[in-house]
Amino acid sequence: MAKYDKADLERRMNGALESLKQDLAGLRTGRANSALLDPVTVEVYGAQMPLNQVASVSVPEPRMLSVQVWDKSNVGPVDKAIRSAGLGLNPIVDGQLLRLPIPEMTQERRKELSKLAGQYAEKARVAVRNVRRDGMDALKQDEAKKEISEDDRKRAETEVQKMTDAVIADIDAAATAKEKEILG
Repeated sequence: MAKYDKADLERRMNGALESLKQDLAGLRTGRANSALLDPVTVEVYGAQMPLNQVASVSVPEPRMLSVQVWDKSNVGPVDKAIRSAGLGLNPIVDGQLLRLPIPEMTQERRKELSKLAGQYAEKARVAVRNVRRDGMDALKQDEAKKEISEDDRKRAETEVQKMTDAVIADIDAAATAKEKEILG
């Protein structure tokens, strides 16, 4: 079946880390951040489109986002998409510009978001461990097929474990930093 491929394992582990970083960027802290609206999709022209393809998002003030909708007919759908995205934001429509005041976060909400950051991190750790298991399985199969020696397998397994430990350390660091940022 699968032959051991270090580059592929590395790519998949780093993919889990990047995915975590995107998930964490979408978590709201007390400050305005244009990445907050990245997960929002808008139904326009009969299709779901990412918000950044129908409007430009900017941060004019620390506690305010502004969304400049390019086509006047899309203002309604953009407003509706932001309200229904579950971000707790209520746009103020001003022509083709939507202002999004970022509400002050309660301590309870901060704890919820911190817990969510931990869940995202755990999901990423599980993904990395699954990649490690795939790599270890491939090594055992290669050894069973006599393509590599026992020493080569052990050496490569150590390499895979080091790679796994390094990526998991990065995941932990990213999650810890985000939790600190959220809890302020």
